[in-house]
Formats: sequence, C-alpha cells, structure tokens
Amino acid sequence: MTLQEFIQTALAEDVGDGDHTSLSTIPADARRRARLLVKQDGILAGVEVAQAIFQEVDPELEVHVNIQDGSAIHYGDIVLTVNGRAQSILKAERLVLNCMQRMSGIATHTRTMVSLLEGTKAKLLDTRKTTPNFRICEKMAVKIGGAVNHRFGLFDMILIKDNHIDYAGGIEAAVTKAVDYLKTTGRSLPIEVEVRNRQEVEDVLRLGHINRMLLDNFEPQELKKMVELIDGRVITEASGGINDTNLRAYAETGVDYISSGALTHQVKSLDMSLKAY
Repeated sequence: MTLQEFIQTALAEDVGDGDHTSLSTIPADARRRARLLVKQDGILAGVEVAQAIFQEVDPELEVHVNIQDGSAIHYGDIVLTVNGRAQSILKAERLVLNCMQRMSGIATHTRTMVSLLEGTKAKLLDTRKTTPNFRICEKMAVKIGGAVNHRFGLFDMILIKDNHIDYAGGIEAAVTKAVDYLKTTGRSLPIEVEVRNRQEVEDVLRLGHINRMLLDNFEPQELKKMVELIDGRVITEASGGINDTNLRAYAETGVDYISSGALTHQVKSLDMSLKAY
C-alpha cells in the first residue's frame, strides 16, 4: 500500500458519501484557516503525511509548515497552518490529527529508546506488530524517531520463526526448504532464522545460507556468549521481553540489532489539535 492509497482508503472510511455536518452548516465557497497546535511535549512525526492528506482532500489548500518531522516539540507550538475551503479543512481534520498524534507518540517513544543505545553498536528495529492498514505510517514514525525499519511485510524477507521450524520438522528442514524455494522461484531474499538455545545457534551456523540470526528470549549474559560464538559470521538480532529497563544491558552484549514490538503496539498518542483562528 502506498501512502496515497492509505489516505484514499482512510478518507473513504471516514467521509463515506459526504461530510454532511460541514455540507449542511458551512457555505461551499467559505474560506477559512486553521493551525495545528501541540498540547504535549515530544518528537514530531507525520508532517509529510498531513501535507499529503490536505493535498488529497483539496489540492488548493495552502499549507505552511513551521516545524519539520523529527523535531522536538513543546506545548503551545504551532506545527503548521492551513488556508482554503473551510469544508476541505474540516474533511481533512480528523485524519490529519489521527495520523500525526499516533505517529508522534511512536516517534517520541522510539527516540527515548534509541537514546539508551548510545555508545553501543546496536541498532533498534521495529516489527510487524502494527495496526492493520496503518503500517506505512507507523514505520515512518519509527524511522523519524531514529530506529531502523525491519521487514515491511511477509513479502520482503524469509524470517523462519519457531512455528515455521516446528511445522517444517526442524531448523535443518526449514532452512533447506527456504533455500530450495529461493532457487526454484528465482527470488533473492535475505534469510533470517529464530533460535531459542545454543544447540539451535550451532545448527544454524553449521547449515550456512543464513543472513541473520534472531536470538529470542535470551538473558543478556547468555546472549553475550551466543554473540561471541557467532563471532560475526551472521548478523545478530535480539528479541523477546526487551524494554527500556533492560535495553542497555542487551545492547552491551555486542548484538547488532534489537527488535521491539512495543515501539508500535504499546504507545500512547501525543496530544494535538487543529483549531480555527
């Protein structure tokens, strides 16, 4: 889904056959202005999306941006102003706010988590634990917050997790089938395998063909040993029960990446409003 497709779908959901409140109360030729106000400190995300929404709703709306994505924002800041048809501003209002509030909440939390990694080699990753049909915006927000996007969906990487391994009949069977699949289909996709203990780590290293190893639910002390065992032969990623209280300990193991679903699925939106003036 492209950003434009997302916006069109979201508008169709919200507007339906018309914004009948605005159509019935505001003259069609009325021109007004509004400003987007910050009501909570954090990191701004979603300006690009807001501009695209206003453009989709009415190409004649004039948007002036005061603060760019990724900037620190504070109560009372004016992110942008918009001028044009009042009905168009009102049609775009809720979708703009829903996107920017949610995205700014994600960017704010992400920036806090990324700051805990300073001085280590580890980079923070998002996951597929996103809101259906809103993934494009949530992953944009993660990137604005300073983290790295993992795979976007099921189509851009082979990630063999515990259920795949169990269904396939073990790691060796799963990896062999994945390699054969890529050869048969002519696809070029990275392969990542989830491992749960030292034996599985050794199995994956023996098999080869792997680009990245996902070390799931290891304690930091044990993770450090596994990273040393792997010794740079594949990219390493840690996951499972990692939050702001233990993130630093995991980063100090020398792991390459740390993934956290909490970046997108346990975040509170930042408070904003779009007000006429």
